Amino acid sequence: MPENQEKKEIKIQIQLDENVAQGAYVNFAMMSHSETEFLVDFIFIQPQAPKAKVRSRIILSPKHVKRLYQALGENLAKYEERFGKIEVAGPMGPGGKMKFVH
Repeated sequence: MPENQEKKEIKIQIQLDENVAQGAYVNFAMMSHSETEFLVDFIFIQPQAPKAKVRSRIILSPKHVKRLYQALGENLAKYEERFGKIEVAGPMGPGGKMKFVH
């Protein structure tokens, strides 16, 4: 960056609607991708129920997925440092793992 050019700080006000602030519990996710975007469906599966409902669908660019991946890794490390290792053994839904569709 040239010396005469200073970095400008951009302040963004983030709105959080009340219904979004309540959140939605999910216990399963499905992910697919193309060359230009990732699609993530967050799903709630009730035990013994034959149907599951998509609670939210998020569409991200590959760069945002990479940033999210890094942020999740950093936050998981901090969480485990504070509260202990998270064990992932055991059932998590159909097939026992997240579903990634190519």
